[in-house]
Amino acid sequence: FRSRRSPSPSVRAEPPPPERSPDPEVRLQHARDVAWTALNRRDHTVADLARTLSRKRVEPAVIEAVVGELCEQGYLDDARYAHRFADDRRRLDGWGAERIERRLREAGVDPDVIAAAVGEQDHARELDAALALLRRRFPDPPAAPRDCERALGMLVRKGYELELAHDAIRLHAGVAAFE
Repeated sequence: FRSRRSPSPSVRAEPPPPERSPDPEVRLQHARDVAWTALNRRDHTVADLARTLSRKRVEPAVIEAVVGELCEQGYLDDARYAHRFADDRRRLDGWGAERIERRLREAGVDPDVIAAAVGEQDHARELDAALALLRRRFPDPPAAPRDCERALGMLVRKGYELELAHDAIRLHAGVAAFE
């Protein structure tokens, strides 16, 4: 027969996790640590970092304070993020303006910032990018209607406007654009 004894008085209870600490400075430092860990992995938008902190059960007032600090110090900047994202997606993935705009909206970037980042590329450069992508994916110009539809679908999925996609296909096929 074993007696059930309570733990000895020398055994201390574990301290609360940092996000629940009674000390506001500990909670603030925990939020900073989480934010820096996220920013060390990749660039984030303000909304994205706020969601990350929220998932780590950081209180809203602390989230606001940490995000404000990082914005003030220049480590968190939606405009810089949007410009870099747009440039990378155009250059690396061949995305068009519509797809870039949609993804930036999903990331919580302000519409004015999105317009500035996406609007940097003029129509001629966008057409050249669509044509380069088309030549890479379809080395031989599409001749049959089904091939044209496949090429058009690919360009539209990449985020190019429908009319621009049609123009790119016409140029790839050697047909002058209708005016």
